[in-house]
Amino acid sequence: SAYRLCIMRKLPSLLARTLTSGTSGSPVLPDMSEVRSRLRDIVGASTNWRDHVQAMQERKALHTLLAKRQEDLPPRRMKDSYLEVILPLGSQPEIREKYLNVHNSVRFGRILEDLDSLGVLICYTHTKQEMQPRSPLSIVTALVDKINLCKKIIYPDCDIKFTGNVSWVGRTSMEVKMHMLQLHDGDYSPVLDATFVMVARDPENKRPAFVNPLVPESPEEEEIFKQGELNKLKRIDFSTASLLKMAPTAEERKIIHDIFLNTLDTRQEGEGTVSFRSRKLPPNSVWMEDAKLKGLQICHPQERNIFNRIFGGFLMRKAFELGWATACSYGSSRPFIVSVDDIMFQRPVEVGSLLLLSGQVCYTEKNYIQVRVHSEVYDADTREHQTTNIFHFTFISENEVPQVVPKTYG
Repeated sequence: SAYRLCIMRKLPSLLARTLTSGTSGSPVLPDMSEVRSRLRDIVGASTNWRDHVQAMQERKALHTLLAKRQEDLPPRRMKDSYLEVILPLGSQPEIREKYLNVHNSVRFGRILEDLDSLGVLICYTHTKQEMQPRSPLSIVTALVDKINLCKKIIYPDCDIKFTGNVSWVGRTSMEVKMHMLQLHDGDYSPVLDATFVMVARDPENKRPAFVNPLVPESPEEEEIFKQGELNKLKRIDFSTASLLKMAPTAEERKIIHDIFLNTLDTRQEGEGTVSFRSRKLPPNSVWMEDAKLKGLQICHPQERNIFNRIFGGFLMRKAFELGWATACSYGSSRPFIVSVDDIMFQRPVEVGSLLLLSGQVCYTEKNYIQVRVHSEVYDADTREHQTTNIFHFTFISENEVPQVVPKTYG
């Protein structure tokens, strides 16, 4: 099926069962509002924007609680950070409106916001020190490695459960694996798997800070930890293979040249030679430059995170919505999200920024549409643009879509 990208597995997985074994009875699970409330308590964030400067000043004093070396921090197990959170769309209809789209299914952008908040709370749970009500760490999202969906529709009237835990730890970074399930006929069935990478920084979010090491306890956990290490190495390889640093491979050069020959206008006028500048669009195709949509957001205090920067989940939601609109207008039918890939958070977005978003169809195949969303902040004083994020979304359209064709080398 179109959703073969997602490895269907019965969740809770073996690991999830291991992590929850030892809990007795059926405790009442926290919901997403409690997740955000806990995050504010852990950091000591202000609930009023006018108090945010004072709240950040108070955080400076937490510098003394930072570890000088990672070895000074007690190791943690995967089950120490395991959390389950409920989104009670079925049992509490009053929260449904916020999650509803016009097609009467759940807005995926809202799910991205919830995953981001949960990922941060899982990391704070991993790094929690006894006798310290407030954490000296600023934990922020560095990137979304992968989100794979195995359901086309997320229903707006059935409870959702999120589960997750820290799956790999470096010196200052943590990988978090999360799963989302939805209740149907008394059973929770899988909807998506997500892998986020979070980084720990000092109380003022200026320098990296050490986090507790992670100790796998079983062969399954060792396998998961090993995969986290491989993911890290893959990201390093990918960043060094950037076209800005390395020439394309022989295979890539051939692809580029084939596209070029396929779009060359070979009609001769008299004796003249073919002009490289004269290009023609192949049938049932669209020039890449004609498959763009742009958007603008004014970043208000309402969208701030616990560190008084713009909440990463809000940025993801806005980018996703523009990506969806780009795919919708390109395919002329309703697109469904299949996968989210390689979301890089390159710099924080300050409250008050003008955020410029640019959606671009960058690859198509049959019913699939790949959209890249580039976000940048514009500083009205200096008139400078700075990239903050790059997002990649893969959608499937109801109908086969035209092929997108690049016109320039870029």
